[in-house]
Amino acid sequence: MTNDYNLYDQEVGSRFHIYNSLFLNLPFRNILRTGTLLPLLQQQADAGLEKGANANDIVNEFIANLIEKPTREEQFHLLFNFIQYVERQVALFDSIEDAAFEHINDMKGKGTVSSLVMRAKYENKEAELRERLDEFCLRVVLTAHPTQFYPGFVLGILSDLEKSIREDDIPQINLLLRQLGKTAFINKIKPTPYDEAVSLLWYLENVFYTSVPQIILSLCDGLGISPSDWKNDKLITVGFWPGGDRDGNPFVTSSITGQVATKLKETLLKSYYRDMRMLRRRLTFQGIDSMVVEIEHKLYEMAYGQKETYTTPNEILIELHAVRAKLIKDHDGLFLELLDEFILRVRIFGFHFACLDIRQHSAKHEAVWKVIIQRLHEEKKSISLEEYTAKSEQDKIKHLLGLRLNLVFLSIEDQFTEEVIKTIQAISTVQKKNGEAGCHRYVISNCQSALQVMEVFVLTRLLMMENDRLPLDIVPLFETIDDLAHAATIMRELYSIDIYREHIRQRDGFQTIMLGFSDGTKDGGYLRANWSIFRAKEQLSEISREFGIKVVFFDGRGGPPARGGGNTHDFYASLGQSIEKEQVQITIQGQTISSNFGKLASCKYNLEQLLSAGIMGSVFESDDNNLSEESKALLDELAEEGYKAYLGLKNHPKFVPYLERITPLAFFGDTNVGSRPVKRSASEGLKFEDLRAIPFVGSWAMMKQNIPGFFGVGTAIEALIKKGKGEQLKELYKGSLFFRTLLGNSMMSLTKTNFRATNYLHDDKEFGEFWDIMNTEYELSIKKLLEVSGLSDLMTNNPMIRSSVSLREKIVLPLIVIQQYALMNLRNMREEDKKYEAYYRRLIIRCMFGIINAARNSA
Repeated sequence: MTNDYNLYDQEVGSRFHIYNSLFLNLPFRNILRTGTLLPLLQQQADAGLEKGANANDIVNEFIANLIEKPTREEQFHLLFNFIQYVERQVALFDSIEDAAFEHINDMKGKGTVSSLVMRAKYENKEAELRERLDEFCLRVVLTAHPTQFYPGFVLGILSDLEKSIREDDIPQINLLLRQLGKTAFINKIKPTPYDEAVSLLWYLENVFYTSVPQIILSLCDGLGISPSDWKNDKLITVGFWPGGDRDGNPFVTSSITGQVATKLKETLLKSYYRDMRMLRRRLTFQGIDSMVVEIEHKLYEMAYGQKETYTTPNEILIELHAVRAKLIKDHDGLFLELLDEFILRVRIFGFHFACLDIRQHSAKHEAVWKVIIQRLHEEKKSISLEEYTAKSEQDKIKHLLGLRLNLVFLSIEDQFTEEVIKTIQAISTVQKKNGEAGCHRYVISNCQSALQVMEVFVLTRLLMMENDRLPLDIVPLFETIDDLAHAATIMRELYSIDIYREHIRQRDGFQTIMLGFSDGTKDGGYLRANWSIFRAKEQLSEISREFGIKVVFFDGRGGPPARGGGNTHDFYASLGQSIEKEQVQITIQGQTISSNFGKLASCKYNLEQLLSAGIMGSVFESDDNNLSEESKALLDELAEEGYKAYLGLKNHPKFVPYLERITPLAFFGDTNVGSRPVKRSASEGLKFEDLRAIPFVGSWAMMKQNIPGFFGVGTAIEALIKKGKGEQLKELYKGSLFFRTLLGNSMMSLTKTNFRATNYLHDDKEFGEFWDIMNTEYELSIKKLLEVSGLSDLMTNNPMIRSSVSLREKIVLPLIVIQQYALMNLRNMREEDKKYEAYYRRLIIRCMFGIINAARNSA
């Protein structure tokens, strides 16, 4: 552990302090003053919080002691300068950590392709590994959300900065820091869903386009397979939600969906064209040069001339394979590896680049069908809405399946229903232009019944059916604790419907089911949500096997452990035989995209980790992946105790008022970082059930309280210890990778927690008791987690991440204090200070960006 810490400190910590000093020499107004005072504020904040001082006193004392008679405007100006300075410190730290990635991570160690192949050879399992690779699929789905990271132009600067840091190019680093100093880190206006899509496209074009084929080529090389003989083009696929995710986002329309799909294809074709230009510089041989020039010309016409010179990717591949055959026959295969890599890219990305998912809330489809049935009744083609509503769920399904009509010709005046119909028509249009892979999934949020699945199934059949085949996967999303408990019953009902089972058969026998970690945690707390999802997967696997259906689990995970994030690699590696592992599908959000997949090295490493985690359990046997019935019963009990503790907090009369009046929750809607509203409902007032998981979790992260990531863990462990089951928990921790990962991710949440920042609330008349409840659970959770794990301190078994968190928390501490200072002053606003209200609000919002970006997985 000491060596790991020293390595991290040498590669990241020390270099940060060296390069950070460059800020002081930048030719910006007041930069020296800001940079000199900021460490003093950091020291005073740390010391003050340790003594129990509040943020208001810390900031006021700091200004009084170090600045001579400043005006209020000058005070605010200084605080804003601090925020801007810290934002750039965070950006610098990110770039240094990214530049050191290969040094602080073992690029050939556990979970990498190299390690996977080596182990297969050592254990004589190469045939099993090849067979698994032929059928396995890893899908990472990029999603945008209200804590969207840096704007595109900042990403470009950070990419250049990372490169310069790798090369220790001090003059260039200095120049780029000057550029960062003059570049805005936040959007001036709120981005549209299309803007969010363009932002995420940066990662597709600059990272995934290169890293995905590189991983497959590494597997080919390690297993002695020619790239031309590689069978599985879907081993790693990328999904895409901006422009398709309508759940709660009123700005996503059918038109936006079409624009995003067009942009995906256009960006990909331009990348293909650039590749062909490079190939043309190498494949200059007689008989081949003209073939290459023709392909290049056709790609140029498609990318820039908007001419359909190729109607399908296969047409390009036919011509490329002709070049390949001639290259081998006549020119000894010179530069064959370059051509093979490009061919692999075309096979992987086709014309779609990423698979655009459509997502809509279940209640929306019910509303659409009410409009349609009412209209059909008016045209004497259906029973009345009253008669339909009175039917049982099974009879409603039968009625919908019995409808025979063309919805396109149905006269509908309801604007929303018309938009839903246009959206489904847009799916067909995207498939025609980008291929079926371009848009082939419809996710139903908050799915609570078989009827809600059939409403979408019938609607899409009536609008998209071709040759008795629906080219679309219907994906129910189960989110709340109750929904997860009923998921197996719902799917059994669906599987029992002949026409739906036939549809699954036509979709190669696969049924994708999405499970939402975020809303589950918001609903039932950390332990209950994670264990409920595990149990739901077991039950869904059993039922699907019973019907001969291959179930695929799509996990809706956010960045932090509270939303299913944290160490996801170990989570997938820990799943035993009771859970289907045909594929691994996962959403990647916010800072997790930039931190884990934002650079070629980190993207390749983390994709390999997920790939290896999904494959290893099927190829290599492991005792700590399968939980015994006794262990499951113990986890049932632990989850139930955690659930009771969390419910006690959630049902506390001060829970929602605390979120609304103490945390920065209300300010999420005032930021220009994402296009979505803070809550799903447009109704007045804050209702817990309407809260989106992202601002919910993000608000706790801002307060440095991280309640959804640990609350109930300490109480649950203590309850089982009192029942004499402490030793069983310790043995489970030693023997189960799943349990170690579950507790380890909660430890990460606790490591990022700092109740000192809000210690002033202990004496608050209205919220003091509520704060004490949370603080007591925080202290208890640390104590009990260390007792069960045997660790001396949180995350001592993961020193690299622990060091990273520690340094980041130190950098961002001034922002935490400034934000608390602003929150306190807003809440206790005196009449004479009301003219400064806008300043305080701006302070809160501006601090949000730095805190979010520093945490890298805070929402």
